[in-house]
Amino acid sequence: MRVSREKAAENRERIVDTASRLFREKGFDGVGLDAIMKDAGLTHGGFYAHFKSKDALLVEALESVFASSRRKFLRAVDGLPPRHALATYIDFYVSPRHRDDRANGCPITALNSDLPRQSKAVRAAFDGGVKSLVAGLEQRIAEASIEGDAQALAASVISAMAGAVAISRAVTDPVLSDQMLATARESIKARLGVSDAELSRSTLQ
Repeated sequence: MRVSREKAAENRERIVDTASRLFREKGFDGVGLDAIMKDAGLTHGGFYAHFKSKDALLVEALESVFASSRRKFLRAVDGLPPRHALATYIDFYVSPRHRDDRANGCPITALNSDLPRQSKAVRAAFDGGVKSLVAGLEQRIAEASIEGDAQALAASVISAMAGAVAISRAVTDPVLSDQMLATARESIKARLGVSDAELSRSTLQ
């Protein structure tokens, strides 16, 4: 039985959404096509009607999840002054909530260790996604008139935030994990001049 174009598009989107979540939760090599299709409520045999290979799905899933990360970034800072937007994004990213929600979090923190074993196409998709996040943060840093090279700062901040979340996930002591996140948040915000104390002073001036 043939399905309509609308239904086919809906099924493809369901596969991509499911794969995006499972890949972040279990890693690229930790989940197979059968598990993805089953979780999506579809038959394994229907996979190749939508994708030529698992790599093709990996690429589309990465593109989708990075786009989702950009939308979360914009929602988190919508309507805020530039410096407050930066502080809010750092708080949003370097948080226990992000640490504990691997399946719906940033793909950088969830998938970076898997990339060396992936194909050139998958690595290129990951590179493109990272560059898009850096570019978005670079724009926010420039709008906030932070001193220094905005691009270099953005790349450094993304690395520091992703590293803090990744390490906090690896730590089994919950108190230490929370402390690491809190220290990282304050350190990154202080580096950009958007700590809570500095924002309070600027508001009063």
